[in-house]
Amino acid sequence: MNNKQQRADFSMGPVCPIPIQEYPQVLLAHGGGGKLMHQLIQKMFGPTFANPLLDAGHDGAVFSLEGKRLAFTTDSYVINPIFFPGGDIGSLAVHGTVNDLAMCGARPLYLSVGFILEEGLSMETLWQIVQSMKAAADHCGVQIVTGDTKVVDKGKGDGIFINTSGVGVVAEGVDVRPQRISEGDVIIVSGDLGRHGIAIMAMREGLEFESVIESDSAPVAGPIQDLLQAGVDVHCLRDLTRGGLASATNELAESAGVQIEIDERAIPIRDDVRAACEILGLDPLYIANEGRFVAFVAEKDADRAVEILRRHAVSEQAAVIGQVRSADRPVVVLHSQIGTRRILDMISGEQLPRIC
Repeated sequence: MNNKQQRADFSMGPVCPIPIQEYPQVLLAHGGGGKLMHQLIQKMFGPTFANPLLDAGHDGAVFSLEGKRLAFTTDSYVINPIFFPGGDIGSLAVHGTVNDLAMCGARPLYLSVGFILEEGLSMETLWQIVQSMKAAADHCGVQIVTGDTKVVDKGKGDGIFINTSGVGVVAEGVDVRPQRISEGDVIIVSGDLGRHGIAIMAMREGLEFESVIESDSAPVAGPIQDLLQAGVDVHCLRDLTRGGLASATNELAESAGVQIEIDERAIPIRDDVRAACEILGLDPLYIANEGRFVAFVAEKDADRAVEILRRHAVSEQAAVIGQVRSADRPVVVLHSQIGTRRILDMISGEQLPRIC
């Protein structure tokens, strides 16, 4: 067989769906929660691994096993720096996976942890991270029950990367998923936005503001379980990590085929975070959070849901920020501070890489 025939035969195999002529290599933005990451998932990973559990587009897979409904999720953490105001990579790895389970309506139970360590990492640093994970797991009421450790050459791992997977149980009658979002649903945000991303940026770049801005990294399973146990009709939950509020609501609008309308004036953002965003040229609606979520609830239960959330310190600033409308095409509309309306689209690039 000649070279020309070999090339022809090879071309008959699966063709990469990503426009390689535009993106011949992976970019930081492919992990940033915006359009490029969405494209990567929707065009490459999703179709390749397609199955009903994955196709739900949830923060984890919810399935039945021997009469029990379980939720399963996984996440990896590559944050830089590994210690930051309000947390570290260890506590973040626990909170992040516990929160993903909570977004499925599950009560978190067990975690696994995989460490990828760089040769030369200080044992004292590793000990601090391990102790932080233990304290976070105890606080969340979960156990780390299995794990793995790998070490890579010096210069190949940036200190430490962590993967955590989690399993939780979903109570009878709980049905939380994007496809349940309906016209008339009220949208509630659990607290102020933008602190995690700004805390990381300030630490990374050596920026000093009048007050120290701490990450909002925290577990949110408690308030969510209270909502569900109180019988609040929760249709969907989504944590506001990479890509922030803007990306999360766009993903959900597409999954449910609805129009989401948000009132910018109702979104809680601290003055110091807003000022930092203005200085840095960032939009707080696109900045990652690690202890915040949006809840889509039936309109009749909105006031009760806010009252329940405000009983918890992590969600004491919960507020109604919008509502779901029917639409010919999925879209997120922002009613701005000055009274105008504009499309709140997904971010194209990457505002803050390596923030989780």
